[in-house]
Amino acid sequence: MTTSEPLGGGSQQPDPAYAQQPTAPHTNPYAPTAQYTDTTAPPPYGQQPYGQLPYGQLPQQTPPRSTSAGLAIAALIVGIVAFLMGLIPVAGALVGIAAIVLAVLALQKRQSKGLAVTGLILGAVATIASFGSLVGIGAAVNSVSDDKPAAIVETSAPAEEAAKPVETTAPVAETPVPAAPAAPAVPVEYQSALIKAKSYSDLMHMSKAGIYDQLTSEYGEQFSPEAGQYAVDNLQADYNANALAKAKSYQETMSMSPEAIRDQLTSEYGEKFTPEEADYAILHLND
Repeated sequence: MTTSEPLGGGSQQPDPAYAQQPTAPHTNPYAPTAQYTDTTAPPPYGQQPYGQLPYGQLPQQTPPRSTSAGLAIAALIVGIVAFLMGLIPVAGALVGIAAIVLAVLALQKRQSKGLAVTGLILGAVATIASFGSLVGIGAAVNSVSDDKPAAIVETSAPAEEAAKPVETTAPVAETPVPAAPAAPAVPVEYQSALIKAKSYSDLMHMSKAGIYDQLTSEYGEQFSPEAGQYAVDNLQADYNANALAKAKSYQETMSMSPEAIRDQLTSEYGEKFTPEEADYAILHLND
């Protein structure tokens, strides 16, 4: 008996598509997928999460800054007024103290720090300036009182002296004394000629005529004749001594005889001394 082959031929192996596939285990969709953990329980020691506070500790809360700035603004305004009134002795100090108080209250209430500090500084400056001006005024008043002269106390005369009659004498008329006439002013040229004449007499022992010729010569000092005459007239010179000094110089330097010396002293081309002055010089030549 032969076995019939399937139609189409081929082997009798089953189709892989219909092979048995492994199946996933049956799961309950309503079962919990994670283990329940108690988040309120403290974590183990040494496993504190970063950025979290320890168990049971509450975060510290800083007091919020006040959004209003009324006291700070008031402190600033009062401080400006106090700064403008700083030179007034008492009022400036009072307004300055008020600005300081308002600024301190504003800082305690955590209001605007910049306005409060500015008002505090202005108030302090005004207070110091006011006290300084008060001290200065006091010192000025004291100095004025010290400089004031003491009052003169008049003592009343005794009754007896008051009863005496007062003798009155008529004032004696004084005769006016006539003023002396003003001396005429000496011209500058005259004064200069006198100074030159004195130098010629003291240094060169010249005669009166020789000094005049030297002052008025066109080759000399070129003073006017009036100035030269004023100079020799007002010159306080000892012409005898000048003649003697000249005679001794001739004797010592040129070894001249007394008669030659006398001729040189009186010559109009020489020293131009007078004969009397030349005789005096020869007489005392050997003194």
